[in-house]
Amino acid sequence: MKDDTATTTELIQNQHQKGNQEMCRATEVVSTVDRVVDMSSPVMSQDELNLIPPLNFAMVDNGIFRSGFPDSANISFLQTLRLRSIIYLCPEPYSEANNEFLKSNGIKLFQFGIEGYKEPFVNIPQDTIREALKTLLDVRNHPVLIHCKRGKHRTGCLVGCLRKLQRWCLSSIFDEYQRFAAAKARVSDQRFMELFDVSSLKHLPMSFSCLKR
Repeated sequence: MKDDTATTTELIQNQHQKGNQEMCRATEVVSTVDRVVDMSSPVMSQDELNLIPPLNFAMVDNGIFRSGFPDSANISFLQTLRLRSIIYLCPEPYSEANNEFLKSNGIKLFQFGIEGYKEPFVNIPQDTIREALKTLLDVRNHPVLIHCKRGKHRTGCLVGCLRKLQRWCLSSIFDEYQRFAAAKARVSDQRFMELFDVSSLKHLPMSFSCLKR
């Protein structure tokens, strides 16, 4: 009986020691994992720190972007977009630095010179917006950046007319326009978008993400 009792006691002690060893091993694993996980902020390279988007930059849809007039500080950022073309909605000529950027990156410039305006002297040329839309809808020009001076009114009107083609409701179109125009939002711009006739453009092919619902 004593031998049996001793054997049983040794078995329990061995199991207890084994359990402690497994617990220690488990603790060591957890401790190792804790040491591997780094919760600190990633260190950014100098190139990443130089990626500055233009004023009012945003993605409109797959391959379509919008912004205000880009300057030399935005060049590194624009290179990451791998643009094929730019739709420029101001009549003023591009700067020498911007033209050099276009040439060195093989980017085509489509300029639709719409004069800046302030209410009540409103003159948004429908034909010009329609031609700009045709260029915008041509996927051969994508990725494309649309911009004017501030990325608010002229750019907002062109994007708003695109949204009509994409069958957005007017309230959503106006919400997007106002988000960029903010305190500078114009009733005349919204009236223009509301009355703009997209029927002559509906035959053009569109392959945007928001149409694939």
